[in-house]
Amino acid sequence: MGGLWWWFCVLVLVLVVGVNGYPKEDLVVGLPGQPKVGFRQYAGYVDVDVKAGRSLFYYFVEAEEEDSLSLSHSHSHSHSHHPYHDHHKLKPLTLWLNGGPGCSSMGGGAFTELGPFFPRGDGRGLRRNSMSWNKASNLLFIESPAGVGWSYSNTTSDYVTGDARTARDMLIFMLKWYDKFPEFKSRDLFLTGESYAGHYIPQLTIALLDHNAHSSGFKFNIKGVAIGNPLLRLDRDAPAMYEFFWSHGMISDEVGLTIMNECDFEDYTFASPNNVTLSCYNAITEASSIVGGYINNYDVILDVCYPSIVQQELRLRKIATKISVGVDVCMVFERRFYFNLPEVQKALHANRTNLPYSWSMCSTVLNYNYTDGNINILPLLKRIIQNHIPVWVFSGDQDSVIPLLGSRTLVRELAHDLHFNNTVPYGAWFHKGQVGGWVTEYGNLLTFATVRGAAHMVPYAQPSRALHLFSSFVRGRRLPNTTRPSINE
Repeated sequence: MGGLWWWFCVLVLVLVVGVNGYPKEDLVVGLPGQPKVGFRQYAGYVDVDVKAGRSLFYYFVEAEEEDSLSLSHSHSHSHSHHPYHDHHKLKPLTLWLNGGPGCSSMGGGAFTELGPFFPRGDGRGLRRNSMSWNKASNLLFIESPAGVGWSYSNTTSDYVTGDARTARDMLIFMLKWYDKFPEFKSRDLFLTGESYAGHYIPQLTIALLDHNAHSSGFKFNIKGVAIGNPLLRLDRDAPAMYEFFWSHGMISDEVGLTIMNECDFEDYTFASPNNVTLSCYNAITEASSIVGGYINNYDVILDVCYPSIVQQELRLRKIATKISVGVDVCMVFERRFYFNLPEVQKALHANRTNLPYSWSMCSTVLNYNYTDGNINILPLLKRIIQNHIPVWVFSGDQDSVIPLLGSRTLVRELAHDLHFNNTVPYGAWFHKGQVGGWVTEYGNLLTFATVRGAAHMVPYAQPSRALHLFSSFVRGRRLPNTTRPSINE
């Protein structure tokens, strides 16, 4: 009886104090249909503007210690505590943002790409992602800006927003999140994301650097920036799409040549791509028609999902159809179904205001300033690098939306602007004895890498290669240029 009483007292103490000083009210005890794991998850809200009632939703996953479960079994007789809790303290914190603008980091990064779980085929449970990035780092996903996913504002006009406010809110979020999780204040911080996060992440990094410059107290311990298939400069990234279509046999020579000769992308903007010549407009329209709707532009080798099949699968509660390259192309539908289950929202402490709309991957309420898409991000990357923060730009080579053709050129031009020498010549990098992609490095601070066979969402299409790339990035290692296995594989 005494032993039971002692355990009860310990349990009460843990519940009152919280674990490791983390916010006990945000602890996710378990998600519906979730496999058992040896790391903790937290989810909840951080108020970024109390007066306006603006609040961002986050999901935080502790790093997983390699072989933590086997360690705990084999050494259970000699250890009075889980060995994992000794090691994870050393691992960094990585923030991940999806793009859009207006798309969810929960639906994208956390539950489709690099988080520890994926939705199961029946839409009611989860399966483990064996290539989750929490093997190398603690992971923080944020639905940003307010109006995305479960992030919200009680002031409707807040849903009319743009890059500048998004970055300001994220700075406030980060400061307040560290108050919830003070243990991470001194931890190495890596800032990552994809697509329109090519805007979000560099702009946030600059906001954090500005905070550091003016703060006599706490400073963010930024150790690196990595952005995948990022929008960096629209007038370069837009023509690259048509070059990709042409080089991959998706449009004819005639249409490709017309676009390259007739379209002046210097004037191309998000808001009005129609201020182009008639022949250019006609060629772009024809290109869209030829590419057609049966291709996923974000992953040109992936088959499309036919929703009717999925709905049938969900009803039959079978495992989801695996089509094409072994990737579950219907995961987006399973994910939406899962996130809108009341028991899932309750477990995540999400949707605390009972929003008048269901969770969706990309916001239906946000009115984002699309002219911000025209901002040239290269000067921001230059400033980040001048603060001695390494920047990695990585590109899945099957993405036609923001293809490697534009990103590779922009990185080279940035290196030239910084007067950087080419420190690693362009060449293949290897993973598990195969070519993982191609990589080059400038001035020991700027890396461009492709991921072979990956698409716009790199970790989704090539999970193993993506994890190798990410592990190398957070450990400050170069990608291996030999087939010999390296320590971090």
